[in-house]
Amino acid sequence: MFLGSACLRGTCAFFNRMGIIYLDIEIYEIEIMKRTKTREATTGIHTWLILWKTARAVEARAYESIQALGLGVSDFAVMEALLHKGPLPVNVIGSKVLLTSSSMTAAVDRLEARGLVERTDDPSDRRARLVELTKKGDRMISAAFKLHSREIEQLMQSLTDGERSTLVSLLRKLGRNAAEFVREQ
Repeated sequence: MFLGSACLRGTCAFFNRMGIIYLDIEIYEIEIMKRTKTREATTGIHTWLILWKTARAVEARAYESIQALGLGVSDFAVMEALLHKGPLPVNVIGSKVLLTSSSMTAAVDRLEARGLVERTDDPSDRRARLVELTKKGDRMISAAFKLHSREIEQLMQSLTDGERSTLVSLLRKLGRNAAEFVREQ
């Protein structure tokens, strides 16, 4: 129990029978603000807002990088999938790069007109058609992907390998939870 107090320029002294306790009000106020910001940062809505803003900023930079290569984002995505997965049916590519059927057809048509991909018969299913890179398309996407990969690496350089690993684990956990939540609805 305090018997009295006195304050001068942000520093207060509180007196009790045992002596004097000094308290720097400015530091105390900063500590309260830090605790408040920490609580705010842990709310679901604040976490989502930071995730959303970060994703938009990273996505904008990635799109700039892709467009600087002379490709549209969907064309790049189609070619990148073919580069890493090999020839694929149109519907499989669409599900991998998150394009609708009509957008997929338009992207493949554009790339085929430029001589970057070709449609071929699927040897294991006569009803299906595969899309595959031409030699010209392979050269183009290989070089483009190398440049794009280097730019994204520069973008991520602010995170250590451990932080990247932790971030990936947390985002996967959040994604699985969100997917489960949607399925339950």
